[in-house]
Amino acid sequence: MELRQLRYFVTVAEELHFGRAAERLVIGQPAVSQQIRRLERELKVELFDRTPRTVRLTAAGETFLPAARAVLAAEEQAQSVAAELAGGRRDVFRLGTVTGLGDRLDRLFDAFAQHAPHVRVELVSVPVRERLARLADGRLDAALVRGAAPDGGGGEGSGLLRRPLWDEELVAAVPARHPLAQREAVGLGDLAGLALCLTERRNHPALVDLVLDGCRRAGFAPVPGPATSNLQDTLAAVGSGSVPLWTVVYEGNARRLRVPRVAFVPFAGPGLRLPVELAVRAGAGTAPLVEVLLAALTAPACSDQ
Repeated sequence: MELRQLRYFVTVAEELHFGRAAERLVIGQPAVSQQIRRLERELKVELFDRTPRTVRLTAAGETFLPAARAVLAAEEQAQSVAAELAGGRRDVFRLGTVTGLGDRLDRLFDAFAQHAPHVRVELVSVPVRERLARLADGRLDAALVRGAAPDGGGGEGSGLLRRPLWDEELVAAVPARHPLAQREAVGLGDLAGLALCLTERRNHPALVDLVLDGCRRAGFAPVPGPATSNLQDTLAAVGSGSVPLWTVVYEGNARRLRVPRVAFVPFAGPGLRLPVELAVRAGAGTAPLVEVLLAALTAPACSDQ
């Protein structure tokens, strides 16, 4: 039994949704499901009742939940005691994060463990406006941002500095049985006959503007698809095939997602790309830790090819 399995179990138990739990944990849903299954095999009990629409704790899961929380609380307390014995408190570096970091996330934790072992990295996943607001008022130490700053946040005069990191490529997600799924690449115009599932603009202005502007340049205004609350629900709607739908997914996410009813197809030509930047407060006292973060995120082994 591993601590991460207990952490995944508690998060799923709190969300009662594997997709939302994966988003909170900032990892792919398949990894969460795999570790929960391993934990269940080790315990020789089913912890969750799973249906296509619902997830709920079994009686065994309800019984096991307090014990799992107690183990995680004990781990946190042990870390605090160890930090005190080492002669100082355990500092926290709070990073507003984005999905699809892949290997970069591993490099980030490795870099802090090597260069700042007394610092615990806390990942905070909130919409971009909230991310920048928390950074500005000191609730975050740094934040990753995809695309241009939303109106009224993170731009010139905001007291925030932004450092470019890399460009994030987008791919199209289409039903696996649709003819477009068999292509090596698609143009935006090829998708005009499918309805577009996309998050609300207030959640991610840069992403929505990039996709809609690309569609306009391709000569069409996309038909809005059904509203969904997260990526997992969006991909479930695309994969259902009841209505031809499409969406966009970050290429880093697409490499790790396993959705049998959905195909991820690159865009032809220049495609769609969003710049990823690191935002920090001007004059913040965490500059050495920011440099550790930058070195981890921009290391050659982490760069997109």
